[in-house]
Amino acid sequence: MTAARAPGLTRRTALCAVFCGAFGARAQSPADFYRGKKLTLITAASPGGGYDQYARLLARHMPRHIPGEPPISVQNMTGAEGLRASNHIYNAAAQDGTVIGGVSRNNALARFYDFNNAGIQFDARRFHWLGSPQQETGLLIINAKSGVKAIEDIRGRELTVSSTARSSPSSVYARLLNAMYGARLRTIEGYDGSQACLMAVERNETDAHISGGSSAQFRRRFEPWVAAGTARILLQMGMKRDPAYPEIPTALEIMNAPADRQLFEIAFAEQVMGRPFLLGPGVPADRVQILRAAFDATMRDERFLADAARENAEIDPVDGAAINALLDRVYAAPADVAERLRALAK
Repeated sequence: MTAARAPGLTRRTALCAVFCGAFGARAQSPADFYRGKKLTLITAASPGGGYDQYARLLARHMPRHIPGEPPISVQNMTGAEGLRASNHIYNAAAQDGTVIGGVSRNNALARFYDFNNAGIQFDARRFHWLGSPQQETGLLIINAKSGVKAIEDIRGRELTVSSTARSSPSSVYARLLNAMYGARLRTIEGYDGSQACLMAVERNETDAHISGGSSAQFRRRFEPWVAAGTARILLQMGMKRDPAYPEIPTALEIMNAPADRQLFEIAFAEQVMGRPFLLGPGVPADRVQILRAAFDATMRDERFLADAARENAEIDPVDGAAINALLDRVYAAPADVAERLRALAK
């Protein structure tokens, strides 16, 4: 009889194991989940760059704000202008809250600009964005020898702008200003990085440079020129004014037509995102909440802020919910506005 009951007992034991296991998984709090775990932060950047710097800062300090203080190790995953890392986190990485992504900010709008690109295997709106420790503001820097003294003057004559490539912010922003402000900016492309672009202005090879951002290293190069009066800042390329230049307007502020302002708002979405971090789309909501809270707490952490200051890493954070909301607005732009921006960005 014992042998005859064995199959039934085995089935009941198996069912009990399934239901008990499921109950145990549900009963485990998010805080309990992270105790004893090791987290991985996959950054799309190569070692030594700005994105990598912020990833390693976050990895050092964020564990203190996660229950159980799990360590975070950084893994560099370069390739395809950041798309390799974004695709991996979306499709292949564990979706349990143990993998954090540090991605290129331009990946967030990659499908907006090029929706037929088969290499983009993710929907940026479905990521759970943790936030960014930094927001970017670009600057239109002009050589004083050009004779241009105010932003209105860029309408009256052709000015050359140093740039790395047609797809870089320097060139894209120049085309936007030409189309919507009546500027006459002619980009000279092929310079090897932002420092080389600044050197072109210094050597009088070009009249100006429009930066996509303004890192501490970048500022150290041009700020002496501004102080000496050999260069001027005419315009800021971002959603808000840089505190260092409170009197200089943003491109949004000089646009008269609402449709033109909307185009710049979409183009500047990447500026808001700065150096973004995220989680995969399948991470449970309660773990997303814990990691977002940990990220926000890290941004206020005095030890983190002191460490960032020692490394000259600017901290001007934006939270993850704001980034998700921003992307929803961008992708919901009217078709005619989106098509106009895509045409200008090509």
